[in-house]
Amino acid sequence: MADVADRIAQRSMAKRGNNYANEVRRLLDAGLEVMRQCGTTARPRVSDIVAAAGLSNEAFYWHFPSKDALVVAILEDGAERLRSYLAHQMAKESTPERQVRRWVQGVLSQAVDEDIASTTFAVLWNAGSGGDGLASGHSSINEPLATLLREPLAALGSADPGLDASLACHAVIGTLSDHLRRGTRPTRAETDHVVAFCLGAPAAR
Repeated sequence: MADVADRIAQRSMAKRGNNYANEVRRLLDAGLEVMRQCGTTARPRVSDIVAAAGLSNEAFYWHFPSKDALVVAILEDGAERLRSYLAHQMAKESTPERQVRRWVQGVLSQAVDEDIASTTFAVLWNAGSGGDGLASGHSSINEPLATLLREPLAALGSADPGLDASLACHAVIGTLSDHLRRGTRPTRAETDHVVAFCLGAPAAR
């Protein structure tokens, strides 16, 4: 009987876990959409987000201790999506130089699409950073993206690919942050310059 009870309990926990994951996804998506709609003119309340998600305040606080915690989770979710996109783009290239170029272009492209740029900036504004959160090196954003640069930079001769990847990431994310804050787009010449800077990192020491 104990085995049966254990199996039933495990099934119940699995179902509950799936329900919780679904609720979290709904809150993340709703939070992103509400912040996009509000832009930088007003910070939405938890009640606005749960209404958009079709959930209750109780459900929200079961998963997140505060709205700030939700904003951080949205940043992490966005960084993971961007990391997956960059990895896919880099996989198309056969040389480390072109992989680095793809990475830079992919990051800076976040400032090219008006909807993506405005939504990203709205989330950062809700985080209280006004766009500076990107350049300040928020670990939930920078670390997953910098990891992708380690292998190509090592192949280019970097003595410390981890450090070089981190420095390159700060430079490129900082450039993106500037464009989001100003509402501008990187030019091809600027992108080429940033690529050259990143490719020069392994040879700098």
